[in-house]
Amino acid sequence: MEKKENNRKLRVCVATCNRADYSKLAPIMFGIKMEPEFFELDVVVLGSHLIDDYGNTYRMIEQDDFDINTRLHTIVRGEDEAAMVESVGLALVKLPDVLNRLKPDIMIVHGDRFDALALATSAALMNIRILHIEGGEVSGTIDDSIRHAITKLAHYHVCCTRSAEQHLISMCEDHDRILLAGCPSYDKLLSAKNKDYMSIIRMWLGDDVKSKDYIVALQHPVTTDIKHSIKMFELTLDALISFNKRTLVLFPNIDAGSKEMVRVMRKKGIEHHPNFRAVKHVPFDQFIQLVAHAGCMIGNSSCGVREVGAFGTPVINLGTRQIGRETGENVLHVRDADTQDKILQALHLQFGKQYPCSKIYGDGNAVPRILKFLKSIDLQEPLQKKFCFPPVKDNISQDIDHILETLSALAVDLGGTNLRVAIVSMKGEVVKKYTQFNPKTYEERINLILQMCVEAAAEAVKLNCRILGVGISTGGRVNPREGIVLHSTKLIQEWNSVDLRTPLSDTLHLPVWVDNDGNCAALAERKFGQGKGLENFVTLITGTGIGGGIIHQHELIHGSSFCAAELGHIVVSLDGPDCSCGSHGCIEAYASGMALQREAKKLHDEDQLLVEGMSVPKDEAVGALHLIQAAKLGNAKAQSILRTAGTALGLGVVNILHTMNPSLVILSGVLASHYVHTVKDVIRQQALSSVQDVDVVVSDLVEPALLGAASMVLDYTTRRIY
Repeated sequence: MEKKENNRKLRVCVATCNRADYSKLAPIMFGIKMEPEFFELDVVVLGSHLIDDYGNTYRMIEQDDFDINTRLHTIVRGEDEAAMVESVGLALVKLPDVLNRLKPDIMIVHGDRFDALALATSAALMNIRILHIEGGEVSGTIDDSIRHAITKLAHYHVCCTRSAEQHLISMCEDHDRILLAGCPSYDKLLSAKNKDYMSIIRMWLGDDVKSKDYIVALQHPVTTDIKHSIKMFELTLDALISFNKRTLVLFPNIDAGSKEMVRVMRKKGIEHHPNFRAVKHVPFDQFIQLVAHAGCMIGNSSCGVREVGAFGTPVINLGTRQIGRETGENVLHVRDADTQDKILQALHLQFGKQYPCSKIYGDGNAVPRILKFLKSIDLQEPLQKKFCFPPVKDNISQDIDHILETLSALAVDLGGTNLRVAIVSMKGEVVKKYTQFNPKTYEERINLILQMCVEAAAEAVKLNCRILGVGISTGGRVNPREGIVLHSTKLIQEWNSVDLRTPLSDTLHLPVWVDNDGNCAALAERKFGQGKGLENFVTLITGTGIGGGIIHQHELIHGSSFCAAELGHIVVSLDGPDCSCGSHGCIEAYASGMALQREAKKLHDEDQLLVEGMSVPKDEAVGALHLIQAAKLGNAKAQSILRTAGTALGLGVVNILHTMNPSLVILSGVLASHYVHTVKDVIRQQALSSVQDVDVVVSDLVEPALLGAASMVLDYTTRRIY
């Protein structure tokens, strides 16, 4: 984005109220500070930052080398709801003088705290533009009301998730002023896990504590039900004492009820208990390391359902304070935590697990998007907000050039010869593709996959593609629930009992899906091909081997041991040729590329393959394509072999029709067009009359494996149906 024509710097005031909002605002502040030719930064500190009981956390702002322009003591000490109201009033009294002196062009306000409401109210009434961070989210309690009130006061919005963006649009906010950027804290935490962490763990929890063998607890009062939230905190501490693991307990925030929670801690002797470390504040950089390597996090902090998912750390979310937030699969909700046993059982279920890393709330590139958005603000535009009342067009936010990104997936296709990685858009467009030879050893192969995916993810940012996850298509039997290749085909060596999900998820901080290549072909047809909208259909892949996938009632069938749709191993003859599976008479033994190559070699060895107009160079291996060419040129024996292969495939399809009764059969792969007419003839001759009308078509998808791998990501992350 180019500088404004008048070269006037944008004067940005960032106001921070507490340790939590500073962790989100600090990355933006650093970004603004790094571009002094565009921005002037003023920092205002208020709220619990300036209170000793909460760690005097303004010091960490000074340690980050930011000049604090103004310190405002705005907290009225008290333990009830009235104290929060009085604190808002005190802030409203003090802020006008500060804003008159600083005269910012825009004020950046974060989140849903009562201090932030005072900031937004003051700025709006003084005709100062407001940029609100993390609007549109849904959590629970009074925070929702405050967050949405700030949204109505704010002129510009930076949201973290697609759902939050849609909520803002539904709230009649101008879609031209909404930026889907992701959470700014993810810019720091996604690069933090691999740093030295044991010294931090020892500093806060003791020298004898190991990674993944401690708990982080952070619980705040719920202002709409203070009495119940204090009781829940008591039960949590009792459960943690019984669980008998080293635990880092952070003091609660400054909301009404916090003092009573501190009294509960002291009543139970938490500050002196050998298994507990109670602290007022942990610097964010260190807190990241602590939660990334914890055995579990427990409480009701938004950090548990937002940031911690990036590391796959198990989380127990207690009560209703975060009830509406989007979460990864690492979060276990205990909404009615009314007994110690419920919380203790949750600890036993969660402690020590490792979940796939989730990037629901960000991909590590929020700050560059926010800075670009700030530079695009035209101060000559009218200050008065415009509301976009219903009806709201579908995907209307996609019309904004400066924030337009293509939702995409990283698709990986592991073939017998090549390893391919592609960036695939929501519409099934292969934006960019990378191809390498598939290494022969496990170690070389997994390293190459990681390298290619990292390079593709980096390129995706340049191509304006937002990667939602990674989908992997591979030969063999796959457990898609765990992301493990159980048994591979003979074409891919050293590929049994291989966990693909964990290394990719840990490296890319993205969710990862893995499935068999035949199943992926069926998924590709369901989303992008001729199976779109059909309730029941079957896909058959005709390539080096024969595979397939079955869609029944719109869902992919995996089977009890993940062996469903091994369609190439349907037996069509009791005395047929040997198959690679160890049996004989399978479809694959007749109709696969390997089977045709075998027959082509036999003919060639007997000098019965080549006909006039054909030749095979000495350095070229005889294969299935030579057999097909010979058949086209009139070689009767080659034609007979192809007819037999097509008949075997047709008999297999008849068995599928009689078993599954699909509405469509899709033939995919390089041999599909050579078999389709024979298959239809066999159906007419051999199938029951009730299924003879089922159509058999050739797939029109060029990259079914890549598209199927991508569809696992795109369907799950956008619709949650896979």
